[in-house]
Amino acid sequence: MSLAGKTLFISGASRGIGLAIALRAARDGANIAIAAKTDRPHPKLPGTIHSAAQEIEAAGGRALALKVDIRDEQAVADAARRCAEHFGGIDILVNNASAISLTPTLETPLKRFDLMFGVNVRGTFVCSQACLPYLIQAAQAGRNPHILNLAPPLNIKAHWFAPHVAYTMSKYGMSMCVLGMAEEFRSAGVAVNALWPRTVIATTALNVIPGVDATRGRKPEIMADAAHVILTRDARQCTGHFFIDDEVLEEAGVTDFDRYAVTPGNRDLLPDFFID
Repeated sequence: MSLAGKTLFISGASRGIGLAIALRAARDGANIAIAAKTDRPHPKLPGTIHSAAQEIEAAGGRALALKVDIRDEQAVADAARRCAEHFGGIDILVNNASAISLTPTLETPLKRFDLMFGVNVRGTFVCSQACLPYLIQAAQAGRNPHILNLAPPLNIKAHWFAPHVAYTMSKYGMSMCVLGMAEEFRSAGVAVNALWPRTVIATTALNVIPGVDATRGRKPEIMADAAHVILTRDARQCTGHFFIDDEVLEEAGVTDFDRYAVTPGNRDLLPDFFID
């Protein structure tokens, strides 16, 4: 149950859940390619690809900082190649990068619509397409390759669409990649799964959601620990699933979820979207 020596390519790993997943893998001694746009300090958002690399190496991993816009297919292809050349292959892809705008149809500028579809759907597809040749090689070498999309279960109910049609469609686009690619690459031995949080996760992304109380959420570490459980499972036996973080950990024997709460002891946690 270790990721020691494995190479992870993680989009958007300069902060938040992506960085938490990277740090959990780094504690095992994994190699992490940080594929993100922020290479200089942002006035409102913490972390850069370089600060993330420092944290990963301090945690016991090896890091490769890659400045890349995942909407750019050539940039992603180059980043995947550099990662594979630097570490000797790619074993795991985590499609973490995401854009959000919880706006109704008439209040969603097409520029924002294009951003969400460019990052969430196109970015996920582009990263998967670029990394899959290396993941197939990893399968042939018996290295247990995985793709993990941070995407919700395909809960096709109108109340999840009506308040923010564009955002929901874009996130479900990531989910449909799981549904299709899991079956497409099943025989190749590459696992493709989704992971989604039961509650809101206290990251800087919450700052763009009016009225959300981060103290009623959980820390990114719950997603990191759940991802670790999934990514250490047998890729040929565990594919095509839409996992929920606390269910994964409960099945793995975790009983103390209070340690993940932003406010320990708080039972009034705020549910995330797309889970009834």
